[in-house]
Amino acid sequence: MNAQVPVYIHEKAIVELGARVGARTRVWAFAHVLAGAVIGDECNICDHVFIENDVLLGNRVTVKCGVYIWDGVRVDDLVFLGPNVAFTNDVMPRSKRHLKSFPRLHIQRGASVGANATILPGITIGRWAMIGAGCVVVSDVPDFALMVGNPMRQIGHVCICTTRLSVPSEAGRVSCSCGRVYEWDGAQLRIISADDPDW
Repeated sequence: MNAQVPVYIHEKAIVELGARVGARTRVWAFAHVLAGAVIGDECNICDHVFIENDVLLGNRVTVKCGVYIWDGVRVDDLVFLGPNVAFTNDVMPRSKRHLKSFPRLHIQRGASVGANATILPGITIGRWAMIGAGCVVVSDVPDFALMVGNPMRQIGHVCICTTRLSVPSEAGRVSCSCGRVYEWDGAQLRIISADDPDW
């Protein structure tokens, strides 16, 4: 942690020596950040959050209360992690058995993960995807996908602005009321508003 950078650390939080915490990030009461963690700028780390050593958080990430982020997790910019999101990093865990390395779990730019969702190891959640509360994420999630259930299933697509999109069965363009435009190839959605500052 750089003492020259304006960072707010609550007096009842623990940020271990060596942890890197970006400018204007706030770490609230009873959070614990281990020495190897890297947290970007303008993040909000809420009460009772635990962040292990081999964790990278991008800029402007929100981590709500009760989230434990284990070794191997990579979180890009603008990600939202709801209360009590449960990360896992060992497919077949046993007490007192420690892996030499942990599978990478990657949450890409802008994705949102709802309260109490569980994410299995080695998974990638695509850009601006929306994971519903209580969802159990068992495989990779496409960009802009709207996922719910246990096990998860896709029920649609969402815009960056969170509006649910009407995606046709055949390939074509999809427009949102916010003005963003997407291209649908019949299998995957991609934004074509390339000058969008949020993208």
